[in-house]
Amino acid sequence: MKRTLLALTLGASFFALKGQAQTTIELYDSAIYYGMYQGTVDEPLPPNAIRNNNTSYGIKLTEDQIASMGSSLTLNVQAASNCDNYDRIGNVNVAFVPKGATSYVYNEVDRIEIARFITPFMIPDGSLEVPYTYDVTNLLDILKDEALSATYDFWVELEIAGYQGGVGQGGAAEMYPGICAGRDDVYRGSLQFVTEGTYQPVDLYFEKLSFKYEMKDYTLDGTEVIGETIKSYTFDVDEPIYDATFHVVMSNHGSNSGGEEYKNRTHYIYLDGTEVLNFKPGKNGEPFRQYNTQPNGVYGSSPMALAYWTSRAWAPGAKIDTRIVPLGELTAGEHTYTMDVPSATFNNDQGYFPMSVYVQGKYTEAAATQQLGKISFSVSPNPVNDIATINANGETVNAFSVINTLGQVVLTGAGNSINMAQLQNGIYIVKAEFANGASLSKKVVKK
Repeated sequence: MKRTLLALTLGASFFALKGQAQTTIELYDSAIYYGMYQGTVDEPLPPNAIRNNNTSYGIKLTEDQIASMGSSLTLNVQAASNCDNYDRIGNVNVAFVPKGATSYVYNEVDRIEIARFITPFMIPDGSLEVPYTYDVTNLLDILKDEALSATYDFWVELEIAGYQGGVGQGGAAEMYPGICAGRDDVYRGSLQFVTEGTYQPVDLYFEKLSFKYEMKDYTLDGTEVIGETIKSYTFDVDEPIYDATFHVVMSNHGSNSGGEEYKNRTHYIYLDGTEVLNFKPGKNGEPFRQYNTQPNGVYGSSPMALAYWTSRAWAPGAKIDTRIVPLGELTAGEHTYTMDVPSATFNNDQGYFPMSVYVQGKYTEAAATQQLGKISFSVSPNPVNDIATINANGETVNAFSVINTLGQVVLTGAGNSINMAQLQNGIYIVKAEFANGASLSKKVVKK
């Protein structure tokens, strides 16, 4: 009996792109967001949306829209300043709402976070819209799961926090009074899904572990040990699951110049006490300079050195990566996810790491397992230094792909031999497609 605890939601209109095997599902088109510290506004809503609060809308995905989704799913988000010129956090969630409900109370339903981004420093009311793109193909198994969809409707939430500031507080209201006078709107945002191909059903395992849990070392509400930034969650697997993955969204936030958003700490993820991934979230911020139309200390008159950017946890205008951690097969029983950031420090008890995590897998191996009979599939050696070999009892490998922990395809080819010498050390998924049309995946460690 499978254990599936939650389900996704989305809502919008869709149309087929002429001449292309694609469908676009438009959910939000320039939705307007209002100040996060003021009372809930009574302004016009985006079509088909409900207002959860000034920073969040929800739209239900119709059955027809879900049915139109194929074998791939891309999420496109755009955000722009209306009257807020600071870097703020935005995110996209799927909320699990009781079947047939026409609205819901925000804190009374469960949800998972599927995307997160940081808005740039933008001059208010600029025409420039910042694009953020995510591969969310794994959501198809959740949205199309019969057990979940029998219990829940799936609502997609687009959230953007914002604040104008004011006299003595800085911000857009003080810096751009001619633009922002008498206004309480802060951002606008758009969202669409793009899908193509034909979906193949799976027997889904799914469990949410946390939604934007605020990790911090100075309160037991944010850690398991005062002075340490560590948090664990346990989850039960009632029978073996395959192709299991953690989906982790995490970013570092601090409220002053010494805050954790300025530090690029090593994050460690463990499964049952064994490290399965470590990463530093920092990235080169220069590609996002074009979106930061307001000059400031982060984007000065001359480009910052790469060393500066990679020492920061994130850059204004950048998307926050969703870490997809391959776990392979999980045995029946209790398992534990742990996040540990041992070097994190929080000056004057300020700052936090909002962490969202869920687990996903399949109760049965891919249909390929049945098509290949009892043929075993393996990749060796594992760990591998350079050349890995796909072993499948003589079956011909038509194509293979190597996928990193961000879900990105980093290597493709054909045949049974994979040259991984040029890849960075870490965890990968090797997906092999066989001559009979079947496909199988295995976790491989490159060292």
